[in-house]
Amino acid sequence: MQSEEDLFTHQDILANLHENLPLTEKLRFLHQTMRQDFPFIDRLAIALYDKKTEMLKTYTHSTEGNESPVTTYEAPLSAAPSLLTIIEHRRPRLVQDLNIFSHGTHEHTKRVAATGYKSSYTMPLYQSSVFIGFLFFNSLQKHPFTSQALRQIDIYGHLIALMVISELTAIRTLLAAVRAARSMTHYRDLETGSHIDRTAHYARLIAREIASRYGITDEQIEHIFLFSPMHDVGKIGIPDNILRKPGKLDAAEFDIMKTHPVKGREIIDSVLNDFGLSAFGHTDILRNIAEYHHEAVDGSGYPNSLKGEEIPIEARISAVADVFDALTSRRSYKAPWSNEEAFTVLRQMSNSKLDRDCVEALISNADKVLEIQQRFRDNDLL
Repeated sequence: MQSEEDLFTHQDILANLHENLPLTEKLRFLHQTMRQDFPFIDRLAIALYDKKTEMLKTYTHSTEGNESPVTTYEAPLSAAPSLLTIIEHRRPRLVQDLNIFSHGTHEHTKRVAATGYKSSYTMPLYQSSVFIGFLFFNSLQKHPFTSQALRQIDIYGHLIALMVISELTAIRTLLAAVRAARSMTHYRDLETGSHIDRTAHYARLIAREIASRYGITDEQIEHIFLFSPMHDVGKIGIPDNILRKPGKLDAAEFDIMKTHPVKGREIIDSVLNDFGLSAFGHTDILRNIAEYHHEAVDGSGYPNSLKGEEIPIEARISAVADVFDALTSRRSYKAPWSNEEAFTVLRQMSNSKLDRDCVEALISNADKVLEIQQRFRDNDLL
């Protein structure tokens, strides 16, 4: 007869997926589990598709350290014809010998080849029939994928797809809830949708440029990109007579204005709790951007007078992105500054108000800054 202790002898090998872990750690755990049955799978990687810009961008991978051949990278999907055919067929692609792409000129193809991967299985990812990205299974062997193995790998692939969809859905829910909070308080945003898009892409550009120096992962870059535009959510708690005052604020009014970072953190914490998202990975990135984006590297900022590296890197990134777009955007009280004028001011603010590495990361990508501005122009300038 089976005893009560015998009822609990089996250990669920995938139980770690229930834990509060970042997607990258879950992917690495799944990779280790898969290798018990499929030791030839040497890398799992996910790339996401940004419909607004038609760019494919690296998101996360299962290899440790700097072993992945493609990180902090993005490229137009149209520049990868071999990947476009996957979407056209709406089926996964199996390449048993990557030498067939040996003459390929696409950067992704070159990087994969340089690392020595010999074969790959690529699954397109969909959410409600909408394409959202790719899942790659790479191997250092040629012809390792059998029909029987692929049937089991497909199960893991769909499990990973569900994990990615769950992550992205949680982010969208969080962002929608924060935006809804602004609407419900009848806060009329002074910033255009184009400003929000530009700020997000500037932040992503800076994060990618400094990623290796600061150990920022692709997953963290994506969250900085998504959360950076929410930096001023706390302004919904500032009275209109202060928020919309056309002239300079007096000392008392400025003291009230300086409460918006703390209010932003409180609003975000409330939304996270109300929507059951407190355990969602990387929410600290959103909290830090909202609370610390007005801190200054010399300690003269607010609300906590943090200095230098005491300020989370995501807040330092967001600050540079926001200041640059404010300088180069048209406002009721000023004409837009040229990029060169704005770059000069950013350099003057380096090491006092703004982080020098973040400033230089933006300035060193002036061509990409211009591309962002051209793609996300304000409607009144069209």
